[in-house]
Amino acid sequence: MNLINSLPWRARMIGERLGVGQTMPQENRVHLDAAMAWLKRAQDATPDAGVSQTYLVKYRKWAPSYPETTGYIIPTFYRYAGLTGDADARARARRMADWECEIQHPRGGVLAGALGDSDQPTIFNTGQVLFGWVRAFEEEGDERYREAAVRAANWLCEVQDEDGCWRRFGSPMTGKHINTYNTRTAWGLARVHAITGELRFLAAAIRNCEWALTQRRPNGWLEDNCLQDNAQPFVHTLAYAMRGLLEVGQVAGREDFIAAARVIGDALLAALPENGRLPGRFDANWQPTVRWSCLTGDAQIGINWGRLYQISGEEKYRMGTRRVVGFVKATQKLAGDPNEIGGIKGSHPVDGGYHPWQYPNWAAKFFADALMMDSANQGEGFDPADAGRRPDDFDMQR
Repeated sequence: MNLINSLPWRARMIGERLGVGQTMPQENRVHLDAAMAWLKRAQDATPDAGVSQTYLVKYRKWAPSYPETTGYIIPTFYRYAGLTGDADARARARRMADWECEIQHPRGGVLAGALGDSDQPTIFNTGQVLFGWVRAFEEEGDERYREAAVRAANWLCEVQDEDGCWRRFGSPMTGKHINTYNTRTAWGLARVHAITGELRFLAAAIRNCEWALTQRRPNGWLEDNCLQDNAQPFVHTLAYAMRGLLEVGQVAGREDFIAAARVIGDALLAALPENGRLPGRFDANWQPTVRWSCLTGDAQIGINWGRLYQISGEEKYRMGTRRVVGFVKATQKLAGDPNEIGGIKGSHPVDGGYHPWQYPNWAAKFFADALMMDSANQGEGFDPADAGRRPDDFDMQR
């Protein structure tokens, strides 16, 4: 039987389109606690210390652990622990970092796909796990984490082309070998530079961002910036590319990178409706091409606008974050199926074009980050106090 065509699933699709059963948004802490509890369940759903890649709604099952996203979930758990005093979150982050060390590829990279999908390292996944190892080193002072990050960063430098692009070791899951959203990998290298002082890593990050700007159209749109369709990239990958340019620009003092990121942020902000429901794909003229929303990308662009507010002080960015976060809140279940409570779908409605009928772990991770960003920018603190860290600490160089 085709599960999608069965009555319960069809009713759910129709109901979500009509807004039936949406959550009444509550204060950030309620939604944050729910998202973090879901991420803990996603970690417990696997036989190892990694976080399940996704919850598959149609089949009511959890996928294996995902090395890439487990890597950048680590800072989210440390951040949440610092804000709330949750010792369990801190212990879980440490277990994730240990697991990433255990499965690191002999060449230093990180495996493609979910655990078991591939035995080969890939560029983007490696860049994302750098965030976890760097943060774990900063929190724990354990040299194993710095050593793992350095090995991975060395590999990324070795396989980078002279012009700054990474053309080898693209993800076998997407079949694409040139990706401008690898600026987020470049940001990972800048983070390793922060804990080592190794200029080689920062230089490689700058070269990649310089290459990315050669792929930029006059209106700021980037070529080769999607997992599937370069003509209409997901907000998810638009946000990846934007954040990498913004943060490498901040670290390196490159105003051209920051300006390029800001153009992307402004274009998407101009398309944000009052209800915060941003379309999930955009074309080269910054026009939406779909009606469904990519919830992962919504959360990410909310974070990016929050960073632009911190950098520029412009109120429009803070309000953009609040509006898009408010929309994603309304899609988060706070009651019902325990496998879905607190999670964030790939798309809204659930059958949209980004990870349909799934709850990807990175959607919940970015939503948690967006909530903490919004709270920081609104001046809302959590108790107990932040344990000495800035509330706006989002993997920035310290």
